[in-house]
Amino acid sequence: MSSSYYFKGITLLITHYNRSKSLERLLRSFKDQGYQFEDIVVSDDGSKIEHMSCLLSLQKDYSFNLVTTPENKGLGNNINKGQEAVKTPYTLYVQEDFVPKALFLEKLKFSHEFMETHPEFDMVRYYAYFKYPSLKPFGNGFSEMVFNWWSVTGTYRKFYYYSDHPHLRRSNFLTKFGRYCEGVKGDVTEYRMMMAFLKNKGKALFYEDYNDLFDQVNSSTEPSTMKRNFWRESNSWAISALRHLYRHLRFNYDYHF
Repeated sequence: MSSSYYFKGITLLITHYNRSKSLERLLRSFKDQGYQFEDIVVSDDGSKIEHMSCLLSLQKDYSFNLVTTPENKGLGNNINKGQEAVKTPYTLYVQEDFVPKALFLEKLKFSHEFMETHPEFDMVRYYAYFKYPSLKPFGNGFSEMVFNWWSVTGTYRKFYYYSDHPHLRRSNFLTKFGRYCEGVKGDVTEYRMMMAFLKNKGKALFYEDYNDLFDQVNSSTEPSTMKRNFWRESNSWAISALRHLYRHLRFNYDYHF
């Protein structure tokens, strides 16, 4: 086990739904690597009884604050109620299917110090599926994300400024950018928060080696609970071309209107 480090002022917020083994793996990884947070909040979205039983057992071992709901209400509600339970100035948000790598502890220390001394920034991003197209070097592997809607750099990908992937943020996030949209699919919830973040002039850092800090692990026994439709997943060149055109037009329209 690594020597422990106490992250004063940071709450680890984990959203969970029917993947208690994945949650246990995440909590164990943080503990084994020496992380100590001021608080841990696990927000559950109405999991099945067998997973709830496991959560109650895990709560005894890891001493987290468990926030529940009697029925599944979707990603938006799950993040909202979890964030509202956070009492510290900063929130480290991680979904249950991620695992921190060894390098992350060092980078989280830097991120925390950075957020303390640069109040203009709202969040620090640690993971992505692709590199954000417009970055301004900042230091220690991080760069400032630069959004210009008129720039051709990255086409519509420049709109992917906010993400639900692991990040550190100020805990006044809901006050500044609004609550997550509830009653819609998870990808719609994330998209609407992305637009709210941009329209409210949010600012963020991005870790350039975006696969070096976390692994996303979806096992066969606990696969992802996010369901994608054919339009989003198809590899057909025709569907792909239409998808890119649609996103370019839709993103620009939604940003302005």
